[in-house]
Amino acid sequence: MSSLHDHGIFKFPQAGVINSSVDRRWRNLGAEVRAHPACEIPDICSTQMEITLALQGTPTGFVHRRGDGRFQSTAVRSGTLWFCPIGVQEDSIRITEALPEILHLYLPEHQFATVGELTSQPVASGDIAYLADVADEFVRQICVRVLQEMRHETAAGDLLVEQLSMALTLHLLSRYSGNSLAVTSADVNGALSPARRNRVIDYVEENLEADLTVAELAEVACLSRYHFARSFKAALGQSPSEYVANRRLLLGQQLLEDPTLSLAEIAFRCRFSSQAAFGRAFRRHTGMSPGDYRRHRN
Repeated sequence: MSSLHDHGIFKFPQAGVINSSVDRRWRNLGAEVRAHPACEIPDICSTQMEITLALQGTPTGFVHRRGDGRFQSTAVRSGTLWFCPIGVQEDSIRITEALPEILHLYLPEHQFATVGELTSQPVASGDIAYLADVADEFVRQICVRVLQEMRHETAAGDLLVEQLSMALTLHLLSRYSGNSLAVTSADVNGALSPARRNRVIDYVEENLEADLTVAELAEVACLSRYHFARSFKAALGQSPSEYVANRRLLLGQQLLEDPTLSLAEIAFRCRFSSQAAFGRAFRRHTGMSPGDYRRHRN
C-alpha cells in the first residue's frame, strides 16, 4: 500500500531505503529502515503518525527539530524514540551526522478512526504529543517485532502487523494524548465458545489462499477486534496470526506434493510476497528448503 510510504518519500529525499514494507499487504501500518546522511530536511506537515526508532546510534550525533513551534535537540543513541503526529508542521530538522539505521513506522489516520469506533470516543493522531527521546519499552518492542516481520516475512505477517498496529495505536492514545481510553464492549471475556471457534476455523480453511484480516475473522466470530484476538488465543493457544501462518505453511507442504506447481505459484497461493520469502519461512518451519522437501516427498 504505497500511500503509507509517500510521507517518507517526501520527508526524507536524501535518505537511502534499506528495508521497506511497501511490497507487503499491510493495511494499517507502513515501515521502512533508512540510512540518513547529515543534512537539513525540508519543511513538511506530517500526513501519517510517525514513530521513529534509532536502530544504530552515533557517539556524537544529534537531531535538532522544531514542530509547531516546539524545539527539541536529541542525542541519537541506539533505542532513541521520536513521535510526530499527523498535522504537525515541522519547519526545521537538522541531522548533525550520518545515521546508518533508522526505523520509521507510519500509522494512517483511519487507524485512529478505528480506535475511536472501538472505544466510542472521538480520537485523532493529533491528540498525541510531539515528543523526542521517549522512554517507552513497549513501543520499542513493537517496533522491533515489526522490523523482524519486515526483514523475515512469515505466512501471516499481515495479520500480525494488523494486531501490532492496533496495540500500538491504543497505547499511544492512552499514554500520550491525555485521553483515558477504555474499550467498551458487550463481548464476553474468556475463550471463544466452541461454535464461534468452529466458525472461525472453517472460515480460515476456506480462505487460506486469500488475504485475511483480524477484522474479518472477528466479524465471523461476532466479536470486536480487541476481544477477538484475546479470546482466540485463550481458545487455541495461538494468536490469529500464528494460527493462520501455521495453516498456510501446512498448505505449502501439501501443494509441494503436486509436481505441476511451480515454487513461485505455491508462494503466491500461500500469500507470500515472493518465492524467496516463502523459502525462508518454509525452512524456518520445517528445517529444509521447499525444493528439498519436494524431492524428499516425491
